[in-house]
Amino acid sequence: MEILVKPIITEKQTAQSEKMNRYAFVVNTKANKLEIKSAVEQMYNVKVASVNTQQYVGKVKTRNTTRGMAIGRVNRSKKAIVTLKDGEVIDFYANI
Repeated sequence: MEILVKPIITEKQTAQSEKMNRYAFVVNTKANKLEIKSAVEQMYNVKVASVNTQQYVGKVKTRNTTRGMAIGRVNRSKKAIVTLKDGEVIDFYANI
C-alpha cells in the first residue's frame, strides 16, 4: 500500500511551510498517523513532530449538458498535515 500519494503545493501551503514548518500531503484513505509519519521520515529524511489528518467525503456533482443532466461523483480523499521539528526542511523542487 502506497501511503503518500502526492504533496499539496498551493499558495496557502507554501506560506505555512515557510512560517510554521508544516507540509500537506494527499495520503491513502486507509493510512493512519503512525504510517504517515514513518513514510514521510523515510522518504524525505526528516524528523516529524506531529501529524494531523482530514477526511474529505466524496460528493455527488451535477451539471447541465446538451444531452441533459450529467451526474458524477468526486472520490473521497484524505489529507495529512505534517509538522516537522525545528531546523528540518522538505525541498520538493530538489529533484527537478
